[in-house]
Amino acid sequence: MPTEYFEQRERALLGQRYEQLYAALQQTAERGVTVSALRTTPEQFAQRADFPLEPSPFCKAAFVVHQPDFKPGRHPYHHAGVFYSQEPSASSAAPLLGVQPGMRVLDLCAAPGGKSSQLAAALQGQGLLVSNEYVAARAEILKSNLERMGVSNAVVLNETPARIAAALPEFFDRVLVDAPCSGEGMFRKEAVAAAQHSDALVAHCAELGAEILENAAALLAPGGVLVYSTCTFAPAEDEAQIAAFLARHPEFTLCDLSGCGFGRPGEENRAPAGFAAGCCRRIWPADGGEGHFMAKLQK
Repeated sequence: MPTEYFEQRERALLGQRYEQLYAALQQTAERGVTVSALRTTPEQFAQRADFPLEPSPFCKAAFVVHQPDFKPGRHPYHHAGVFYSQEPSASSAAPLLGVQPGMRVLDLCAAPGGKSSQLAAALQGQGLLVSNEYVAARAEILKSNLERMGVSNAVVLNETPARIAAALPEFFDRVLVDAPCSGEGMFRKEAVAAAQHSDALVAHCAELGAEILENAAALLAPGGVLVYSTCTFAPAEDEAQIAAFLARHPEFTLCDLSGCGFGRPGEENRAPAGFAAGCCRRIWPADGGEGHFMAKLQK
């Protein structure tokens, strides 16, 4: 495993399940594409694709690509905005928001744009999508990707969540927080994720995620839905993060994701006693993705 700290923590939490859930980290990372409903349907795409694929278990519009040398960025369908290159489990979070045409939707940590393109496809050109990215260079990439995907009703921001919350309190029907995280789910995909990992990074990301969640709560209209996701396994950034948020915000209810059709329940021993961790959702390497945590909250 990449880091001593990570392995010690996970073995302590998982016991004998450690080998089962993380064995896939020794294999090649899965690759995938997510099809945009602004361009075609998954069925039409599957009929016309000239590379081997199979439906993804994580999203109806996504596919797993079984071709190690596949270069998605060079494919004509990529340039036409038909699909977004996205590892399979990354497509799982956005659909949980239940976006409908006409809604006001915010993707608070949006670059490089995969989840924003999914939200835009669900809006079908109606309503408003605000896609925000704090890092200016990444905001440019985000803008480029949304243009390529044919999104006509999006505003791209390069702002702090706090400034957006001050300007647009309780404005959005749906908010996605795909939080900056310690990236433990990226260990086999990106060597730098393992190289820079530490307990200090986990603590920093947990603090940053909590701050972003506070602003997301202020931005969401009463009755609205917030989905929080990470691509890490760290308790402080996942179950414990949501438990702490709910303790601060009794106006929010944790929605049950047990019927979403993929992944496994959240882990009870990664959160304070009494937290309904089973309502959250985890995707482990053993499930066919790199790794994701998701929680759905209603205000």
